[in-house]
Amino acid sequence: MQAFTTERTDDTRDEVWFVEHPPVYTLGLRADRAHLLAPGDIPVVQIDRGGQVTYHGPGQLVAYVMLNLKRRAWTPRQLVQALENSVIDTVAAYGIEAKARRDAPGVYVGGAKLAAVGLRVRRHCSYHGLAVNVAMDLKPFAGINPCGYEDLPVTQLATLCGIDGLKRFRDDFAPRLLARLS
Repeated sequence: MQAFTTERTDDTRDEVWFVEHPPVYTLGLRADRAHLLAPGDIPVVQIDRGGQVTYHGPGQLVAYVMLNLKRRAWTPRQLVQALENSVIDTVAAYGIEAKARRDAPGVYVGGAKLAAVGLRVRRHCSYHGLAVNVAMDLKPFAGINPCGYEDLPVTQLATLCGIDGLKRFRDDFAPRLLARLS
């Protein structure tokens, strides 16, 4: 992502990458390490996005969005809202009422965090993105204050509606994400 952003020109096409990570805790640029409670054997990596600490692991869909915000005449906040709304649109089709919070970026269901947003904007271009908990082991979230919030519960689609695979969610999510980004 960093190399793509560094090497891109004003004419470079925007890209979205869908990935699934092995277990890892990531700390944002200005993250307070006090939010890292008990990492155990899970690697901790300092990265160059905003936000505090989060967990990535198998069963979580991560969407990295490399967009030229200047070309779109978007602010970073507009991108965050597009990412959040794409998840909200997708889970609504499953009968789940989800909401975004202005004070804590991400997507929430009944107060529990379903999706986290962490971005970096450099040279008017974004990278990093969005992580949606689909069907994963949620125990590693107990080793951190998710996104810097003490005792913030997290949830996943497997629990909420029985979605048990990334492919199904990605297939439902991708067109909604692209629609929100267009």
